[in-house]
Amino acid sequence: MRVDDMAHPDESMASPLERGFHQVISPLQAFVRDQTTASVLLILCTLAALALAHSPLASAYQSLLDTRVGLLLGDTSVSMTLRHWINDGLMSLFFFVLGLEIKREVLVGDLKDPRQSLPVIAAALGGMLVPATLYYLVNMGTAEHHGWGIPMATDTAFAVGVLALLRRHIPPALTTFLTALAIIDDLGAMLVIAVFYTHALSLGHLGLAVAGLGLLVVFNALGLRNPVVYLLGGGLVWATMLGSGVHATVAGVLVAMTVPARPKAGSGWFLARARGLLREFQEIERRSDRPILGEERQHAVVETLQDTAEKASTPLRRWERALASPVALLVMPVFALTNAGIPIRAESLSALWVEPLTLGIILGLVLGKVLGITLMGWLALRLGLGRLPGEMSPGHLAGIGLLGGIGFTMSIFVANLSFGDDAAALVAAKTAILLASFVAGISGYLWLRWQGHGDKGDAAGS
Repeated sequence: MRVDDMAHPDESMASPLERGFHQVISPLQAFVRDQTTASVLLILCTLAALALAHSPLASAYQSLLDTRVGLLLGDTSVSMTLRHWINDGLMSLFFFVLGLEIKREVLVGDLKDPRQSLPVIAAALGGMLVPATLYYLVNMGTAEHHGWGIPMATDTAFAVGVLALLRRHIPPALTTFLTALAIIDDLGAMLVIAVFYTHALSLGHLGLAVAGLGLLVVFNALGLRNPVVYLLGGGLVWATMLGSGVHATVAGVLVAMTVPARPKAGSGWFLARARGLLREFQEIERRSDRPILGEERQHAVVETLQDTAEKASTPLRRWERALASPVALLVMPVFALTNAGIPIRAESLSALWVEPLTLGIILGLVLGKVLGITLMGWLALRLGLGRLPGEMSPGHLAGIGLLGGIGFTMSIFVANLSFGDDAAALVAAKTAILLASFVAGISGYLWLRWQGHGDKGDAAGS
């Protein structure tokens, strides 16, 4: 049981209006926290973008995204299109949260011990290499061969959202395995973006970015945990990375690596300090009949207790939890609304199966992902390099491979980098990504649903 589920605030202190509002807002808060909500919002924003692209508002929609927005400081100005601010700026928050998740998983999570996590590492590598290879083989010798990074990615929100719909039919270990696989997958995609999708380097800007990261590392070593320090420092790293030639969103992951992962004080100190403060609060409560608003000392005890709890927790975990919902419920839907608005024609759909660009993406996501994840994971198991977690079976591994083909967000992101200067190729790539992600998601859902019924039948027969 979660700590915040063990007790509720004393509603006797609330007004009738406040209690009524709480009854209305509580189901909404539960909906927002549900794992499927982010996936639902992504779907709705994708459908809205597609509807706009096929409506009389299509030209206004594109004009809005191409509107230049900027900052003017004296004689210095920075301006980019709204689409650029979203893809390079707002998405940096997504990659920052991704970096926090990667650091936590490596330090204390499923990726801490490589020997125990070799099956998921092998599956993730297969899920990147096989799709990229299939795409490259299909597009070898064409002008679009450099788009091989598109089918490597997995959309974590969508894939985990599908598993959430299946929660009564699958073991919980599947979500853990898929999350770890997607994190490795996203890390691989970031490395590909940094190395293979970097244009001409500006060594001056890159040097400033490295210096900024070094300064944040020093702040970490000195024990600085004020979020403003890392916000300002991260902003400077992002700005210098923007001019370096390396994609600016890489700054999000790199800055996340500098966030402190250790508490300022240990658990023993926290327990002793908290007990003392609670006793002091109780003593003031016993001697005074005034409300806390009028009892200055009691209010100070509560604030000290809050500061004590903060010292005993880690900035990495606090900031990850604080940013997870805004990123999932705002950043990702805005990205989908910005990038999924593509005009789809009947003739373009028929060409998906013959054009090397689109065929490579579809084969990579629908076939390459399931083959790479399943075969590499199975090979690791056969070689005795680990075991699947919990009640997960090799049949479940195939389902994870199918869901891994939901590329969507990350695939569209890489497509923007690959074909940003070729509007026709970009529209074709996005169309293929949407179709392949839909097929992979439906296939993965049906496979795991069938697998769940098979497991129940086996259990009943035994």
